[in-house]
Amino acid sequence: MITLALLILLSGILAYQGISLFGWTAAYGAFLLIYTVFFSEHIYSFFLGLIWLSYIIGAAVLNISSLRTVLITDHLLRFFKKILPAMSQTEKDALEAGTVWWDGDLFSGNPDWNKLLHYPAARLSDKEQAFIDGPVEELCAMINDWEISQELNDLPEDVWKFIKDNKFFGMIIPEEQGGLGFSHFGHSCVVTKVASRSIAAAVSIMVPNSLGPAELLMRYGTQKQKDQYLANLAIGKEVPCFALTSPEAGSDAGGIPDLGIICKQDFKGEKDVLGIRVTWNKRYITLGPVATVLGLAFQTRDPDHLVGSKEDLGITCALIPTNHEGVNIGRRHHPLGIAFQNGPNSGDDVFIPMDWVIGGQKQIGNGWRMLMECLAAGRSISLPALSVGGTKYVSRAIGAYSRIRKQFKLPIGYFEGVEEPLARMGGYAYMLDAARSMTASALDQGESPSVPSAILKYNLTERMRKAINDAMDVQGGSAICLGPHNMIGKIYQAIPISITVEGANILTRSMIIFGQGAIRCHPYVLAEMQAAAEEDFSKASRTFDNAIRGHIGFTLQNAARTIYLGLTASRMTLVPMVGPTERYYQHLTRFSAAFAFIADVAMLTYGGALKRKEKISGRLADVLSQLYLASATLKRYEEQGRPNADLPLVRWACEQCLYDIQEALYGIMSNFANRWLGIALRLLVFPLGRVVNPPSDRLGRKVARLLLAPSSARDRLTHGIYVPSSLDEPLGRLEAALTMVDEMDVIEKRMYRERKKGTLKGLDLDTLSLEAKEKGIINDLEYQRFKEYNELRKEIIAVDDFEANQFKFNVKKEKPSGGKENKSAG
Repeated sequence: MITLALLILLSGILAYQGISLFGWTAAYGAFLLIYTVFFSEHIYSFFLGLIWLSYIIGAAVLNISSLRTVLITDHLLRFFKKILPAMSQTEKDALEAGTVWWDGDLFSGNPDWNKLLHYPAARLSDKEQAFIDGPVEELCAMINDWEISQELNDLPEDVWKFIKDNKFFGMIIPEEQGGLGFSHFGHSCVVTKVASRSIAAAVSIMVPNSLGPAELLMRYGTQKQKDQYLANLAIGKEVPCFALTSPEAGSDAGGIPDLGIICKQDFKGEKDVLGIRVTWNKRYITLGPVATVLGLAFQTRDPDHLVGSKEDLGITCALIPTNHEGVNIGRRHHPLGIAFQNGPNSGDDVFIPMDWVIGGQKQIGNGWRMLMECLAAGRSISLPALSVGGTKYVSRAIGAYSRIRKQFKLPIGYFEGVEEPLARMGGYAYMLDAARSMTASALDQGESPSVPSAILKYNLTERMRKAINDAMDVQGGSAICLGPHNMIGKIYQAIPISITVEGANILTRSMIIFGQGAIRCHPYVLAEMQAAAEEDFSKASRTFDNAIRGHIGFTLQNAARTIYLGLTASRMTLVPMVGPTERYYQHLTRFSAAFAFIADVAMLTYGGALKRKEKISGRLADVLSQLYLASATLKRYEEQGRPNADLPLVRWACEQCLYDIQEALYGIMSNFANRWLGIALRLLVFPLGRVVNPPSDRLGRKVARLLLAPSSARDRLTHGIYVPSSLDEPLGRLEAALTMVDEMDVIEKRMYRERKKGTLKGLDLDTLSLEAKEKGIINDLEYQRFKEYNELRKEIIAVDDFEANQFKFNVKKEKPSGGKENKSAG
């Protein structure tokens, strides 16, 4: 038993250290030699000889590559080829798009924290800061969201003109091509600020700078196309939209039925022009109703082999002027009352010349890869920035509201029931902004992290949803009645839009984050899959042999690390930080190892069927997501100089992430198809039980209190949103009242004490304060200050009302066409 225990201990040490196969062989040989010399009297010579013979044969088979390949690897490769599901070209393009960055470290089981912490912090250039302080601030001041959504159902003409004149559509276009040439972080900060003012305006700005014609042209366009469009796109002379989604292919964008047939046709006086006849039907296309140039994705076929030997060429992207004959565009959808331009478009057998294909003829069939590579960046910017803007806004606004609004003579923000949602808002605002900034910095350093982009899209929009739902709960009745006084109603209406676009969140969580991450971020899986797809068996065998050896060692190492870190509660883990955040780094290291190990077990258990086990895949995605969000939170804290006042926010965010990781891992193992395997894994991963707790009530109170009073921590938390100074604005009134509330509380308490004594009789604050002034309980200056504050307070809690017939429509309206609208519009 002692020998067995020592052998298990040796194996654990070797696995934990990631020793090579030769190292394992040498260590076992040394162990066997020591046992033979010093303890062989405890075993018969015959059995000892068998052990040595087995060791020599095993060592030879495992360490001599030719033997190993013939006897082991080739058999595994043939089995792997049989069970691996066929992969379409669109799936390959999606998997190969973008780069692997910090997500690869998190998948390694042993993240290099120094690498992350030394990665450059996101910074605005002087030019970008000037733009945000100037034109962006001016634009926000021009916007009246009630007018946009309720009266015009569109941005006003002067706002459209201002956006175009100041090149808001050209943030990503280089200066030499007529744009602003902003960094990804600068672009993100602009969208964040505008989103805190108006979702409709933010969406209108972010779409031309996200997945669309400009980025596709910059990456793949011909020089002629760049010269024709980019400068005009930057100044809004050309307004772009991009049509990808079809009625029959939403989340399955790779299965779009829209079709282009390569042909020759007379065009604009020229004979036999090579081009494509395209038929399409698209919907949900932002800026479509006002676009002048339409980006279009469609399947391409070449039945007459005019451009090559293949008939089915794949997806192609083209740019079509919207005034081109046969293009049906201009009608609108009405997305939940958020007044941004969005609508369908279609065409029936529309001829386009070959030079309208983005990148020209050589890019025919490469459209899906082009879109996937652009989407990796676009998903990292637009919707995350919008989510951060909305979450920061409600954190600042509802925090102030909770301090000013009183019930039972107590600010509602002091109630424990309200502290809980306030803590979530504050914690999410810190976490989301950290993830946004860190990912934008990676993009600016040349990365194109496809998996983090999916993590951000899903997690930031979902947490914005939770934060705004919490804000609605706290504000209550005045939040559900729309009008100029309403601070959050329109943001609340917009939530499902961000949840739905650029891939529905259900799909992103259950299929994309882990489905793509398991292949791209894992150090060996992609190589194994490529080997299995390789037709040359001898070449595949060499690749597969290297990959499978590494994979086995990787799995064993993470298994050993999982057990050791679980038994020690990760306390023996070396991390670069000491102090209040040290334990978070240690826990994240432990959970990274556990995640990598469980992911390998899940892939081994389910094989290709794992992509259909969406609940398991979704929980694995949750673990990877929380690891990423917590990493970003810690990095932000270090970048900002570890301000002590921000520590409650950091602690809340990290503890929530760690708790979510723990519960997701437990959920995975509790739902394994093999129940006994799940039980065994739970014992390995949680040998001491589930020891991570969610943020405590005490910590939540500290976070909530940060939102209730002016402070540098509150300003850092909500930095980058639009904060109006005008008292005609809801947030402007809140900010003004918040600076007065402590002083006014003293006066108010004095008046209530006197009323309790019977000195004052007034029931409402107006009467009470006037009576207090007349009786000398407060002086004239205090009365004037309190009167000013009380007027602000009443405006803050006011709810808009309208004439009874305000919302009756006497003009007969055209009925919606239910999807046939784009067939009749010209």
